[in-house]
Amino acid sequence: MPQWSLILVFAVSCVVGYLIIRQVPTLLHTPLMSGMNALSGITVLGALTVTAVALKQVNGTLSAVVGCLAIALAMINVAGGFGITTRMLRMFRSNKSDQEGE
Repeated sequence: MPQWSLILVFAVSCVVGYLIIRQVPTLLHTPLMSGMNALSGITVLGALTVTAVALKQVNGTLSAVVGCLAIALAMINVAGGFGITTRMLRMFRSNKSDQEGE
């Protein structure tokens, strides 16, 4: 029974998240994306925790493989998100500050 409750929580959170993000104006997407990149670190911690628990189980091989995949995908999300945010922030720099930095 607990698996069904977890699936239900996941489905409801997906729908609520979609409805909330859909209402965000385009101008606010860059600051929100930066915040979500920081929150994606929580996903990495969750994946690490679940994988560690799966590795302690005797027959947790499939769970460990899926956990390692989750860690890799979450880290790609974090690194890519911060890279895109950095590129977006560079667009708002003035030419004078760019010349002084070089």
